[in-house]
Amino acid sequence: MATLWNKGTEAAKAVDEFTVCGDRVLDLKLARYDVIGSKAHIAMLESIGLLTPEELKVLTEGLDAILSEIEAGTFILEDDVEDIHSQVELLLTRRLGDVGKKIHSGRSRNDQVLLDIKLFLRDELKQFRDEALKLFDTLQGLSEKYRGVLLPGYTHEQIAMPSSFGLWFGAYAESLVDDMYQLAAAYRVVNRNPLGSAAGYGSSFPLDREMTTQLLCFDSPVYNSVAAQLGRGSSERAVASALGAFALTLNKFATDCCLFMCPNFGFISFPAEFTTGSSIMPHKKNPDVWEIMRGHCNRIMASENEISMLCSNLTQGYHREFQLLKDVLFPVLELMHSCLNMCDSMISRVTVNEHILDSGLYDNMFTVEEVNRRVLSGEPFRDAYRAVGIEVNEGRFTACRQVNHTHIGSIGNLCNDRIAKLMKEASDFIK
Repeated sequence: MATLWNKGTEAAKAVDEFTVCGDRVLDLKLARYDVIGSKAHIAMLESIGLLTPEELKVLTEGLDAILSEIEAGTFILEDDVEDIHSQVELLLTRRLGDVGKKIHSGRSRNDQVLLDIKLFLRDELKQFRDEALKLFDTLQGLSEKYRGVLLPGYTHEQIAMPSSFGLWFGAYAESLVDDMYQLAAAYRVVNRNPLGSAAGYGSSFPLDREMTTQLLCFDSPVYNSVAAQLGRGSSERAVASALGAFALTLNKFATDCCLFMCPNFGFISFPAEFTTGSSIMPHKKNPDVWEIMRGHCNRIMASENEISMLCSNLTQGYHREFQLLKDVLFPVLELMHSCLNMCDSMISRVTVNEHILDSGLYDNMFTVEEVNRRVLSGEPFRDAYRAVGIEVNEGRFTACRQVNHTHIGSIGNLCNDRIAKLMKEASDFIK
């Protein structure tokens, strides 16, 4: 296998296969970013005199041709080439001659990989932002549509107090705001430039790191070269943590949907084509989508810990374990995209039962409303509480189903417009 680091000997095939693992396949996701980063790097090299203007022009055109192949889907990683960085440099050298070998001046694969991953993750975070906003808008729309439809609220999985579909849908919308804050925080971690830190100790070339930072639209460089390499895994862990926040929200929502779909509840339903049946029970409408989503979300939440464990017990500088970060994070990114999109697709087709409270089963959830009415009439709270409790125990309680909740964030005052403003502010950090 052709390697950039080869000095005349080749690794044994077994060693090569063991250490490369699935990296070659995952590297293809980084191909366009490797080219984009290389274009910024050679522009900087020309500015400090390591390339002539003519060489810069030729190399830029060569990289643009490779980028076109990547975007057209015709770019491949050849069988005997170690990684994406080697492939790009090999193609340039093959097509342009020795000038292709000059693109690696002043950088290491360490800062090159770091840069590729940061550029890749930055685009991924923007995509997650858009997907989360779409789901948020759907939830808020349902919250407004069903704002007046009451729904039993539960504590300890026991019937507790009146809630509403407006509150339920709106609650998960606002939870996405908190998740978006974490996504924005991950974006801040990702959006700093490691290029120029080389193998972690800088370079004797007069590299203009501010220039590449501006060309690549980063917020700032990672100034300290050692810090840039110490940060290997920090971007991945920050992203995994943010996705874990979204995963926890979706996990809870999926669990609610599984419960509320059950005929014993019958609060919501979905079209038959969005449920599955049984091989033996013809009546079944199983919530397989929500169950698979729960499982995927648990896997997503576990990824942060796996990344942390991979990066622990290591001294400063590069270690080969870092290569395995892609094995953990990249599949998680795909799972999260799938879950966000499927959740939006499912709830866009939800049918809400607007007659849940026709059943006397839910009469007792209005006891707090009755206690509060008596308190508002002047009765001490503890006396009212005791009296209503006795009526319930003796089977004499009569529910008054009028609910008058007016404070912010309650059944009658959802504050969806304020929540939407918070979401816009949170998502605007990711630009």
